[in-house]
Amino acid sequence: MENKDILDEETQHTSGQPDNNTATADRDTLTSEEAVNVNGGTTEETEAEAVVSAEDKTYHELVELKDKYLRLYADFENFRRRTAKEKMELLANANEGMLVALLPVVDDFVRAMQSIETTEDIAAVKEGVGLIYHKLNRTLESKGLKPMTAKGEVFNADLHESITQFPAPSDDLKGKVIDEVERGYYLNDKVIRFAKVIVGS
Repeated sequence: MENKDILDEETQHTSGQPDNNTATADRDTLTSEEAVNVNGGTTEETEAEAVVSAEDKTYHELVELKDKYLRLYADFENFRRRTAKEKMELLANANEGMLVALLPVVDDFVRAMQSIETTEDIAAVKEGVGLIYHKLNRTLESKGLKPMTAKGEVFNADLHESITQFPAPSDDLKGKVIDEVERGYYLNDKVIRFAKVIVGS
């Protein structure tokens, strides 16, 4: 009888205390709300923080892109202004090379004019003017200027400007240039002045 009482007490004693394994399992299985509370916040707060973080990131990207755009626009404006300025300078100084090349010819003309006033030798003056003329032609040819040959050529409206028509002296000159009133010129194979001609009819 005493043994039975002892067993009953032990059974009551053990049944009164929760098993250690069961207590541990209960502690490990928390609900999602309890887990969020344990971590220090609610589910709504975490979602709100995620949205704010995404908005922050988007805002910073937008600011960065706007900054890049403004810098690119400023660079383009600077490039446009610089190009316009260079173009204006180029147009203003386009004839500089030609004028520098012509200065020695001008100097020769000045010397010729001075010698004309003091000399009585007409033949020397003619020779000097002829030399200056040839020097001028060589200078212009070196810059791409070429005279046009029109006399005796078939009339071409792309090259010639007919100022009048005369009866041709012979049948083979009909429709051809019989005289040149003003010489035409090419600049690098481009017509810069049409030849003024008289055409045989």
